[in-house]
Amino acid sequence: MKEIKFLDNLVSSLEKLPGVGKKTAQRYAYYIVEKMPLEHVETLAEELIKTKKNMKHCQCCGILSDLDICEICSSTYRNHKQIMVVRDTKDVLAIEKTGQYNGLYHVLGGLISLLDGISPDDLNIDSLEKRLDGVEEVIIATSFTPSGETTALYLEKILKKDHLIISRIGYGLPAGGDIEYVDELTLKRALDARKVSK
Repeated sequence: MKEIKFLDNLVSSLEKLPGVGKKTAQRYAYYIVEKMPLEHVETLAEELIKTKKNMKHCQCCGILSDLDICEICSSTYRNHKQIMVVRDTKDVLAIEKTGQYNGLYHVLGGLISLLDGISPDDLNIDSLEKRLDGVEEVIIATSFTPSGETTALYLEKILKKDHLIISRIGYGLPAGGDIEYVDELTLKRALDARKVSK
């Protein structure tokens, strides 16, 4: 029997998701076609389109939001004298779950990686420098990977100012690990034990 081709387009689309290989994509495709009621499929399709159209990056910090200025940046209850610099929105969500940080964020949109052709110019760094009026501390919360370390060192160098404390999260994060996969207790310890750059 020849290979069945009728799901190829759906499988190819699902394979574009991170971590989804051909077999997983086929399993998802068969589940959608055989098991999901049509109204659930329609709802999923509508939500995907609506979310993709409505999501944007906060004009201030760069986090994914459906608002021009996100709720964190516009909050009067947050500490506007602290900015934590992170790779992406997933890192913000992981840190927010700890309930241990009440400052602002700045999302870089990636990490410096010359091997991958990502330079400082490709990241959301210029707007960070423009946000420093009235800020007392910048907390660098990049992962302990070569790209994360390179990015942190670059930020420490360009942000050095007399009035500004530059600290890094430290204790508890494993070398080579990404923030989004770390449990809440480990993140809490890392935030509590951040180190000030010399």
